[in-house]
Amino acid sequence: MGLKTKDKIAIFWFRRDLRLHDNAGLYYALRSGYPVVPLFIFDRNILDDLEEKTDARLTFIHKAVSEIRQALRQKEADIMVEYGFPEKIWENLVAGHDIAEVYTNTDYEPYATDRDKAIYRILKQKDIVFKTCKDQVIFEKQEILSGQGSPYTVFTPYSRAWKQKLNDFYLKSYPTKKYFRHFHQWHGSALPSLREMGFEKTDYDFPPADVDDTLLKNYAKERDFPAMEATSRIGVHLRFGTVSIRDLARQARAHSDTFLNELIWRDFYQQILSNFPHVGKGDAFRKAYDLIKWRYDKADFKKWCEGKTGYPLVDAGMRQLNAIGFMHNRVRMVTASFLSKHLLIDWRLGEAYFAQKLLDYDLAANNGGWQWAAGSGTDAAPYFRIFNPASQAEKFDPKMEYIKKWVPEFGTDEYPEPMVDHKEARERCLQAYKTALDKANQ
Repeated sequence: MGLKTKDKIAIFWFRRDLRLHDNAGLYYALRSGYPVVPLFIFDRNILDDLEEKTDARLTFIHKAVSEIRQALRQKEADIMVEYGFPEKIWENLVAGHDIAEVYTNTDYEPYATDRDKAIYRILKQKDIVFKTCKDQVIFEKQEILSGQGSPYTVFTPYSRAWKQKLNDFYLKSYPTKKYFRHFHQWHGSALPSLREMGFEKTDYDFPPADVDDTLLKNYAKERDFPAMEATSRIGVHLRFGTVSIRDLARQARAHSDTFLNELIWRDFYQQILSNFPHVGKGDAFRKAYDLIKWRYDKADFKKWCEGKTGYPLVDAGMRQLNAIGFMHNRVRMVTASFLSKHLLIDWRLGEAYFAQKLLDYDLAANNGGWQWAAGSGTDAAPYFRIFNPASQAEKFDPKMEYIKKWVPEFGTDEYPEPMVDHKEARERCLQAYKTALDKANQ
């Protein structure tokens, strides 16, 4: 049955925060004084653009929403799950229910920001309060500013200021459980199935939603070696909010400064996206880099996508990505640098390919990483620093365990010759970048 009540209610709208534990917006909703009805929307504006109908991310989200429903039903509560276009869904909700307040957690991506402005307008017409809360980062927007009062655009001083500001208050969990009795008591209808939405369930074996303390203790010395199981694989859980960033940051602070730095990078790129929204709309952070004359060779791009470049570390990374929706972070840097610098193919094409394939795809981090590799970003490696994929392989996969796992034909006649010569590709890249930057300075 659907939601039927004459009482005034508050709605908590789940998005990229799919958990009941330590959830900022949910906490404030439960303390609003109104019975709380949770809501999740399978957003067609996003889903209709997904080409791959067996996208494992949909299975992950569906499973997380189902688990929230099971937990709520133990409290005699439920979650309203809708499939469609958010504006239309909210228009119907406003027309059909006496809603006092709506709570949600802030999403900093351009689409989400535009969507929330549209929902705010719909709610405002009915004098419904719309409150958004900080939940997926420790510090957001302009909470960390330079001495001049401007957002940081370089990571190292940002991270220093971040650590300086950090105290126990910012890492405290929101005690949502204490207020679970404030959920509206009702029983909803079945979740729409993946098939009903045009998708297929996948049997993907998702990584666990916790990080081992021992892994964190060894993280600094082992994380760069892709053959080792030495990274957290927590990205997909952070992306969809099935873990709390505060829990994770407390654990990192106790066991690994290096891992804590990775979480700070995540905050850094989210605040870049908030303060410089042009990066989320396809523009280079450093405008001069939009003058680079990229080459586009469909066959070359296809070889990179398929992991058939003749550079084994690049190929291993791309094949890992294609097979399991994950790529080791060190290898992400090498593959991104290879596309944008060795092949001189626009980094935006690589960014879009990663967006399509990565289970942990996050616009801010993906864009930040790609622009770093291409030299056009904030903490960009200078354009003349170009990764040598062969020496990277020697350094970080010396026994070729990672390469042999993903490129079994390496060392046989079946494995292709390198598609470009490192030295020649480097010279071509330097010339193209120099021409663009000289033009920008004229």
